[in-house]
Amino acid sequence: MLVDLTQYLWILWLALVVLFVVIELLTLEFTFLMIAAGTLIGGLGANLIGWPWWVQIGLAAILSALLIFTIRPLLLMTLHKSGDKTPSNVDALYGQGARVMRDFSEGSGIVKLDNGETWTGRLSPAASGAALYVGDRVVVTRIDGAIAEVTPPTTTEGAALDERTPDA
Repeated sequence: MLVDLTQYLWILWLALVVLFVVIELLTLEFTFLMIAAGTLIGGLGANLIGWPWWVQIGLAAILSALLIFTIRPLLLMTLHKSGDKTPSNVDALYGQGARVMRDFSEGSGIVKLDNGETWTGRLSPAASGAALYVGDRVVVTRIDGAIAEVTPPTTTEGAALDERTPDA
């Protein structure tokens, strides 16, 4: 006497749903969550209705694909929309003001950024002819390793500002 295994197919569908949810918890990219939903709705749902096994597999595959290509992009967009757009680390230094702490000789010197950090400074190639002395204000234009590339700030006319104090 042979047992009809298709009557126990619902157990396989539930086991697959649990497996896909566990994999989703490890990957966190919504792909396996969509496959789990397609398996639950298509596979288990068709099994409970009493449809043949090949219809269950086909429906689970079709629903999983539809969910991956329709719902997953919306979930990812919503998830990343609320991300913090504030620049951090080196990106936060671009455009930041600084004060020259040691005269620039041969294009390099020491600058203290407005955030309190002291960096080795190098004059930007765009401002190669400028002379920078202690107390001058500069703007960070680029970070190259541990060197801040700086340039003197310019007015709207393009002339360099000289903010040195008279006793400097």
